[in-house]
Amino acid sequence: MSLNKKAVALLSGGLDSTLAVKMMIDQGVEVTAVHFTSVFCNCSPKTAGCKMHARQVAEEFAVPIIVIHKGMDYIKMVENPPHGHGSAMNACIDCRIYMLRKVKEMMPELGASFVITGEVLGQRPMSQQRHTVRLIEKESGLQDLILRPLSAQHFEPTLPEREGIVDRNKLLNISGRGRKPQFELAENPGVTDYPCPAGGCLLTDKVIAARLRDLFDHTSDYNHTDLVLLTIGRHYRLHPDLKIILGRNQEENERLISLAKDGQRIFEPENFRGPTILAAGRLDEEREADIGAMIAAHSQDTKPSYKIKKTTHGEEKSSVFEADKKPRETWDDLRLG
Repeated sequence: MSLNKKAVALLSGGLDSTLAVKMMIDQGVEVTAVHFTSVFCNCSPKTAGCKMHARQVAEEFAVPIIVIHKGMDYIKMVENPPHGHGSAMNACIDCRIYMLRKVKEMMPELGASFVITGEVLGQRPMSQQRHTVRLIEKESGLQDLILRPLSAQHFEPTLPEREGIVDRNKLLNISGRGRKPQFELAENPGVTDYPCPAGGCLLTDKVIAARLRDLFDHTSDYNHTDLVLLTIGRHYRLHPDLKIILGRNQEENERLISLAKDGQRIFEPENFRGPTILAAGRLDEEREADIGAMIAAHSQDTKPSYKIKKTTHGEEKSSVFEADKKPRETWDDLRLG
């Protein structure tokens, strides 16, 4: 295989991948950055998180960047990953294979002959051990073509190193979970803004994992909106055929309303301050009374009666009913996560 000095780099928005890209640019490699986004990124949405930072890094280094959203094919993989889940619903090995396969498909069009990553040997327990690194390389179809500048000295020379495309003597031997070497290295090229660690993923969160398992168990036709809703509010499975989401603040209340699907019911306090609830599933008077009682339970207002407004999304008319106030603990065993 004939190599050139063009490479595709996985740029997460974290420090490690930023340093890896900088090291390759310093060696004269022409880099195209690829950034993958997901509804399960745990970076701050107020600043667009890692996506925004990845763009900033690419702009600072004057390299083109391609942003790819992990679509429903990725979620289907997460549901049943061939190499299993980690401590929660994180399918780290298969996630890595997924991204690298996407990159491999892009390489001919970009004219790139190898791949750069910010991986550090032993930093992540599931996907960055020596045996899993080799497995990922094999199943992605990129054996001998993935260069890890931060940990290269811990591996056999890759094809780009053997062919002199990059100078192996200028590559590093960082390993383990500590990040002190990266922090020190960042001071030299002036890499000062790295707001979130690489690989920040809500799929490792136990609460999100419980909600996602519940979605997989009860819904076969889920879509992107269902996934976004997993990151909002408190979730309860009141019955096998009824799930509700309770907003924790005004912002979440408004988001629940905006994300509701036609036919889903929205419950709001009518004459007091309290949370909004989005209900998905079968309702009857008894179930609606429970939802009203839950809204009243989460209010600090004291009222002789608690009026609840019920609206069916997609319809203009609404109705109002009265609810009792019950202890919050009534529903603790039904909470997801």
